[in-house]
Amino acid sequence: MSIQIENLIVKEVMLSSDKFPIVYQKELLRETIIEMCNYGLGIACIVNTDNKLKGVFTDGDIRRLILKVQKPIAALYVDDVIDYSTKEFVSIMPETSLKKAVLIMEKLNIWDLPVVDDKKYLKGLLHLHPALKRLLGI
Repeated sequence: MSIQIENLIVKEVMLSSDKFPIVYQKELLRETIIEMCNYGLGIACIVNTDNKLKGVFTDGDIRRLILKVQKPIAALYVDDVIDYSTKEFVSIMPETSLKKAVLIMEKLNIWDLPVVDDKKYLKGLLHLHPALKRLLGI
């Protein structure tokens, strides 16, 4: 018996917290970029000590940072990542339909969506590839 696409929810395919970079607000920019490289994803979720999502830092933020800030890249490495992160981000809840989540990602032209509960505590990350694989049944 196949699963109806309309019945799929984000919680079923989201990455668990050990599968994507999560850093604290005071993490150095350099360490955050290393974490992003370690996981092979273009995003790091930034949390406070209670695991409440405070921002996201993406490959796009790195590009904008290089173009906007007029100081050597090496000098940026010792700044806190939260200083250059996106603090007004879109997130979704675990019970959101997978179809709706993918449509949000398409509209915003993004590959990843943080998954949070109703109090903004980080629960996971929806990455486009596993979402599409599940929707396509592969």
